[in-house]
Amino acid sequence: MVAGIALNGRETKSLRLGHGHLRGAFVNVRGGEVWLTNATITSSPGFTISESEQTKERKLLLKKREIDALIEAKKQGRTIVPLELLTGGRYIKVKIAVGKGKKHYDKRETIKKRDQERANDLELKHRRG
Repeated sequence: MVAGIALNGRETKSLRLGHGHLRGAFVNVRGGEVWLTNATITSSPGFTISESEQTKERKLLLKKREIDALIEAKKQGRTIVPLELLTGGRYIKVKIAVGKGKKHYDKRETIKKRDQERANDLELKHRRG
């Protein structure tokens, strides 16, 4: 799903110059509106964006039907995740997806596999030299 973002002029220019990222960002649904939280837009040469404005919440622009679908997904316990910023064309948009979080036992399996791979790599490293 692709959503528009409500931005001001400085934020738009910064994103077009590549001064923004979605690391640690997530999507909230509140009061029938969808908000992008923790998306960072940093300053560009020529103007500054204050520290508080860099990570402020930004409204996502979606159709009512799309918002209703996201509200329903949230009720089912799913997570709404921003994937990438799309800056091509006239408008700046964000690609979002609905996902399902891992269960606790799945996380433990992943950690076990990662630890095992690390141990194997370390053993191979010591064998070589």
